[in-house]
Amino acid sequence: MSRIKNLKNSLLLTGLYAAILFVCWQLKIPCLFNRFLGFECPGCGMTRAVLSAVKLDFAAAFSHHPMFWSMPILYLYFLFNGKVFNKKALDIGILIFIALGFLISWIVKLV
Repeated sequence: MSRIKNLKNSLLLTGLYAAILFVCWQLKIPCLFNRFLGFECPGCGMTRAVLSAVKLDFAAAFSHHPMFWSMPILYLYFLFNGKVFNKKALDIGILIFIALGFLISWIVKLV
């Protein structure tokens, strides 16, 4: 029963987060990381990339942020408390792979 409750709470948080993002997008609030530090954060371009992917424009999505494909995977980890696969080592390996992808794409963007 608590697993269903956790899933409901995760979905509720997702809706709240989506509402906050929508308001920020409508008000054109810039990336605070970029605003205060003067360079792009590791996630800059992700919103545009995901919106392009939803429209099935994968070339544009990749050009906005090459790690756009990781968002559904990371969302599954969020929904299921970090346990997507039956093997903990596989879960950790995939998360490390995604983190390295973000780090590498960020470094390439900065250089």
